[in-house]
Amino acid sequence: MFLPSASFREYRRYLRYRRRRRALALAIMLALVGLIAALLHGHSRLHGHTHHHAARPSRAVSPAHRAPRTGTSSSPATAGQDLSWADFHGIGLPVSAHDGPRDTSGGLAQGFTDTPRGALLAAINIGVRTAALWGPDIYTPTITRQVTGPDAAALLNADTRDYNALRAAAHVQDEQPAGRGYAVESAYKFVAWTPADATVDVVTEGPGSGGATVLAATRIEVAWQRGDWRLMAPPGGNWASSATSISSLTGYTAFPNEG
Repeated sequence: MFLPSASFREYRRYLRYRRRRRALALAIMLALVGLIAALLHGHSRLHGHTHHHAARPSRAVSPAHRAPRTGTSSSPATAGQDLSWADFHGIGLPVSAHDGPRDTSGGLAQGFTDTPRGALLAAINIGVRTAALWGPDIYTPTITRQVTGPDAAALLNADTRDYNALRAAAHVQDEQPAGRGYAVESAYKFVAWTPADATVDVVTEGPGSGGATVLAATRIEVAWQRGDWRLMAPPGGNWASSATSISSLTGYTAFPNEG
C-alpha cells in the first residue's frame, strides 16, 4: 500500500528533532505512491496518527485457495465489505477469513481467492510488505516470491538502498525494521477486473504537516499466477510513479468497517 508522501530528507530532519525533544512518535509510511510516494516505499515519514486497529495474531492456514469463478464471494463494488483488520507494524491491513491472506507466516501474506475481494486484499497486503521500512526479512522474500514484471529486480535494488539509509538514520540493527508505520488504508476503486488480472487504486490516509490529513492513491496491479495473486512491480521499481495525492474520497469506495 501506500502513504502520503514525505521525503527521506524530511524523515532525517524528524530524527534530529526527536533526538532533541524525545517526544514525537516515528511514522514512516509505505508508499505504493510513492506509494504514496512511496507511501509505501520507505521514503515517507508520518507521525501522531490516532487510528488504531486491534492486532490479530498471524496464523498459517491452508495454501492459496481458488474460489469458483461462478458465484464468487464478491464483486468489485462489494470487495471492501465484511473485512477484519490486522496490525502490521502499526498499519491496519484488511483481511478475510475466506478470501485471504490464508498464510501470514514468515512475515508474508499468501493465499488469496481468485475473486475481486481476494485481488483487493492481495494488492494491499503484498504491496505494503514491499516497503523498505520493514527490513530485508520481509521485503526480500515478498518481492522475490510474490512480485512479478520486468521491474521487480529494480524494486528490490531500490529497497536495499533505501533500507540501508533508513537503518543508519534510525540506528537500528541490520535486518531489523527501521521503524513503525502509522497510516490507514481508507478506500479503493477498481480500475479493471478479470479472474486473471486486476488493477485497483488504493487510498492511504496519514497525518501531514501542520496536523492536516493527507490522502494518497496508489495504483496497484495484480496478476493471477501459479494459484495465487502476484503483484506487478511499479514502473522502474518506484512506487512514486504509481501514486498521486488526492483531495477527497469522492469517486472511491470507503472501507465500511475501517477503524
